Amino acid sequence: MAKRRPAEKPQREQSAPSRPTRQERRQTARNEARARQTVETASPLTAAVSYSRQDVLAFVALCLMVAISYLPAMLWGGFVWDDNKYIVEAELVRELSGLLDLWFSPATHVEVHYWPLTYTTFWLEHKLWGFNPTGYHVVNVLLHLANTLFLWHILRRLAMSSAWVVAAVFAVHPLHVESVAWIIERKDVLSGLFYLAAVLAWMRFVEKPCPRRYMVPLMLYVAALLSKSIAVTLPAALLIGHWWKQGRITSADMLRIAPFFIVGLAITIGDLSFSRPREAMAFDYSLVERSLIASRALWFYAGKLLWPTELSVIYPRWDIHVADPLAWGSLVAATALVVALWHFRSQFGRGPLAGALFFAVTLSPVLCFVDYGYMEYAFVADRYQYLAGIGFMAVVIGAVAYGLRRLAGLWQQGVRVVATVTLVVLGMLTWQQQGIWRDAETLWHHVIALNPQARYAHRHLGIVLYEQGRYEEALDAYRVAAAQLPDYDKIHVNLGMVLKELSRFEEAETYFRRAISLNPQTENTYHRLGNVLYEQGRYEEALEATHIAIKQAPNSSEIHTNLGAILKALGRFEEAETHFRRAIALDPQVGDAYLNLGTALYEQSRYEEALEATRIAVEQASVFSQAHTNLAEILSKLGRYDEAMNALAQAVALDPSSSQAAELHFRMGQMARENGQFEAAAEHYMHTLKADPHHAEALHWLATLRAQQQRYEEMLELLQRFVALHPNDAATYSNMGIALVFLGRNDEALRSFDQALSLDPTLENVRANREALLEEMEENVE
Repeated sequence: MAKRRPAEKPQREQSAPSRPTRQERRQTARNEARARQTVETASPLTAAVSYSRQDVLAFVALCLMVAISYLPAMLWGGFVWDDNKYIVEAELVRELSGLLDLWFSPATHVEVHYWPLTYTTFWLEHKLWGFNPTGYHVVNVLLHLANTLFLWHILRRLAMSSAWVVAAVFAVHPLHVESVAWIIERKDVLSGLFYLAAVLAWMRFVEKPCPRRYMVPLMLYVAALLSKSIAVTLPAALLIGHWWKQGRITSADMLRIAPFFIVGLAITIGDLSFSRPREAMAFDYSLVERSLIASRALWFYAGKLLWPTELSVIYPRWDIHVADPLAWGSLVAATALVVALWHFRSQFGRGPLAGALFFAVTLSPVLCFVDYGYMEYAFVADRYQYLAGIGFMAVVIGAVAYGLRRLAGLWQQGVRVVATVTLVVLGMLTWQQQGIWRDAETLWHHVIALNPQARYAHRHLGIVLYEQGRYEEALDAYRVAAAQLPDYDKIHVNLGMVLKELSRFEEAETYFRRAISLNPQTENTYHRLGNVLYEQGRYEEALEATHIAIKQAPNSSEIHTNLGAILKALGRFEEAETHFRRAIALDPQVGDAYLNLGTALYEQSRYEEALEATRIAVEQASVFSQAHTNLAEILSKLGRYDEAMNALAQAVALDPSSSQAAELHFRMGQMARENGQFEAAAEHYMHTLKADPHHAEALHWLATLRAQQQRYEEMLELLQRFVALHPNDAATYSNMGIALVFLGRNDEALRSFDQALSLDPTLENVRANREALLEEMEENVE
């Protein structure tokens, strides 16, 4: 008997499909999220990275994108703003001994932080190509390129499908121009290099733990901190990465990363203890206000990453207060976003929350929870998000990539075209943004155009214009700055300096006194006040101000030199000599001190000593005509006429077309006349009158020489020019009368004698000449 076959169950696929329940839909979403989590966050322990020909092309593309986008910085970029103070003018960078001081004498650092690795690169570059800005810009761009490639490699090891796109956006995003095109921000790109290298090394360690592999990321982390201490957040970033991959942070993770926290804390504390702040910083913000600032800053950075327009070096400084609803809205929105990302992590995966946390944590040192110097200018800066922006970019681009996979056909191709266009536009914006870093004047005009109320921007523009000798424009800029910050002492100092250059000494004095009233310890203010009092001939007051200045800076060779100059003007030559010698002891290269010392010795009739000091001044400042002139005066006193004339000739040769050249020719004429070389003297007087037709003394002495040479027509013409300048000079009318007598023009001579006597009736010799002329005229009539 045949066995009955069991009844077959109906085939599910043959039945009508049933609508999934809500529970089934949730389970499907969780499975998809896990799948995405597996793809996007595959552990670097097992994610092997191999490179195909397509990857090589992608590598080349990244290199070209960085090179082309940053070509303006490499070709035309210069030193701007802090570049000059912290690099060009820094002795630590210029001197060979500076390398040791950079590492072992933190108190000598010109900047407020202990970042010796960054400054070591500047020191090395100075030895290679001096202060040619091109080399410094090329190094910054190469470091940025290295960071781009490191980022690409890290994201590939994390199996992120959009790794190249994230790296490409990082490469050409205009928000990074400040970190790359501004030389002093080498600290951003160099710290970023060691930071990203440490991440890669940590991934290698986690893949195959061993002590040697552990030390590599730790040492790279130390290097990052010694480049810029903002890298202190790396341990927290590593923990975020572990949570992203594993969904939890184990005690083993904490133990392995604990040494990073300890090292970071130690170096940061050391940095703060070694810091030598420019001035005391204490911003009176409560914790609530600082939280409001931080939340608004996070949204600001996110907005600039998405829409990078109107980028500025100094953004408006927000007026934050607890009654501001906009500020509270930023805080509530930021909190709500974190809560939402946490709540929906099962649907969207942990990646979005991890990216947001990385973004916020990496920015945390500059979110104004602790005071730092730049808070005087603004609460945000493009350069602060150089590394932090990676988290935001990865989340946004990852989300777009996920959505792209759900599209098909032409839609997918269209999105790729949009992505390509976006990269091109970002590159063009980066190229354009570098234009503002071409020079300091362009930079500050750009800042002011975007933010007319930018703190200190008008002052910085004024400094640039002042250094270019454009004093009226500098004055206008300083006045705007003073109106914005009326109680900022340094702006009043700047106003005083530019007014001094404009010879408006009384106004300059007012501003220097105002600066002193605001801050009596302001650097060099008493010194500058002494200078303007000296220029007004108020030597006793100048002496008092400069004595205070020397107490504030007893080792300033410049102040000792100026103090000596004031004492010299007061006729206190021995005291002046003491200060000039002190200035020389402090800085043997101070040419002014030797020159003034020579003058003080000359006034004491110590001509040989004066000659020795002045010769040194000439050697140190061979292009300074006054040194040659003083040398000539001393040589003349010593009777060394030929050497004196040679010194004056060298002074004239330095700038034959200057107004000073006229005076030098006059001195040569005087010297030649006193030595009986009348033709040479006349030639020099004529040179003087060619450069300065109204030089009265040259007219007088050349007329005297022409009288001796019996060249009365020339004598008369010269005296007429002289009397046009000095119409009340009786002696000149008398001499004109004599010239006219010799020319046979007796009537005119008589009128000249009469004019001389009307101006000075006591001139008996003129009266005698007049009477003799009248007698001669009467005899001729008879």
